[in-house]
Amino acid sequence: MSEKCLLDQWRDMAYDRNLSKDQLEKFWGTYFNIEKEIYEQLLDDPDTEVKGTVRELAEKYGQDVMTMVGFLDGINDSLKVPNPIETMTEDTEVSLGFDKESLYKNMVDAKADWLYELPQWEKIFDEETRKRLYREQKQSGTVRKGRKIGRNDPCPCGSGKKYKKCCGRNA
Repeated sequence: MSEKCLLDQWRDMAYDRNLSKDQLEKFWGTYFNIEKEIYEQLLDDPDTEVKGTVRELAEKYGQDVMTMVGFLDGINDSLKVPNPIETMTEDTEVSLGFDKESLYKNMVDAKADWLYELPQWEKIFDEETRKRLYREQKQSGTVRKGRKIGRNDPCPCGSGKKYKKCCGRNA
């Protein structure tokens, strides 16, 4: 086995700067189709926690170990108990017990419409819940600035003076 951990090997392969744009697009296109197939199976029975070694899960889903490592890297933030992806080997026991809301929001955050629009979600959440989760995730990344205080506005400290004559004097 190589000295690099599986996750580093996956990332070296997935983000290889020596590959052309076409090669990378082909790699990721293939990976996203595999990822979609695995999620379809997981979401068909969302309450069953899938467990096994990295090698066993790769075999269960008909994938090579490196592709499974990529999948585990992607789903890790949505798991109820994160897997030790930084140190895992082919024989590391991992779990795919995911939090449904967290997984849906992370798919929205990743702009992975091919995943959060899967028909399996319709059996898990009604349309209103999916819309709410979508909105919550989109709004969580939005920075809202408070209203700017004008020079002649009343001071927010409550003194009754204009801002420029009170707290804004030293600004």
